[in-house]
Amino acid sequence: MVELIIKNLKEVEETSRKEFEEICKEKIEFYQNLFKKYDKDLTLEIIVNKSAKTYTVSASIALKSKKILLAEENKDILKALNRLMKEFKKAVKRQYELERKDYEYKRKNRKKK
Repeated sequence: MVELIIKNLKEVEETSRKEFEEICKEKIEFYQNLFKKYDKDLTLEIIVNKSAKTYTVSASIALKSKKILLAEENKDILKALNRLMKEFKKAVKRQYELERKDYEYKRKNRKKK
């Protein structure tokens, strides 16, 4: 099970706050499916920081082997969130495949043919 925690949501402008939360809840569904059979409860943390005119959005999740942490900076919070989630998804999938040793399974299948 994957739990979503959004920190510093009050720093997001009132107009974008609801859309920001909806995007986060949409994206968490992917992680729920990916880690369905994972034997550790996970927490996906999304942290928002605003300095001057730029937003910094960071996401982290602690898997068994290591903690994955990425951050994205942009003037538009929604663009930063979307780009961050795209890169974060790639990084999490790559690490999860390494934990499951999918690369060895794929290599064994190639050798048999």
